[in-house]
Amino acid sequence: MALTLIKIPPSVKRGEVFQVFATIGHPMETGFRPGADGKTLPRNIITRLQCRYNNALVFDAEMFPATAANPYVLFHLIGTESGSLRFSWEGDNGFAHHQDVALQVG
Repeated sequence: MALTLIKIPPSVKRGEVFQVFATIGHPMETGFRPGADGKTLPRNIITRLQCRYNNALVFDAEMFPATAANPYVLFHLIGTESGSLRFSWEGDNGFAHHQDVALQVG
């Protein structure tokens, strides 16, 4: 299981724009760097982050080897109704992680 941090406001007003901060602990090895033995370390990156708001896709990012370790993403959403945000990370070697966060809209 990966360590994640997702920050959203505890509640938002209907129609309010709010920030979403998401980060995940991951080494993001590019596949170009030599290891201690001189051999190239195998690539191991997160390739995609998606966010769904009540099952509707609202954010989709493709990541590449140049992305830093422990990638940090910030984006904005509009609060339309209470529900959940589901974050899904996918990567090399079958890596997959999901995190759900509740959103209160008043």
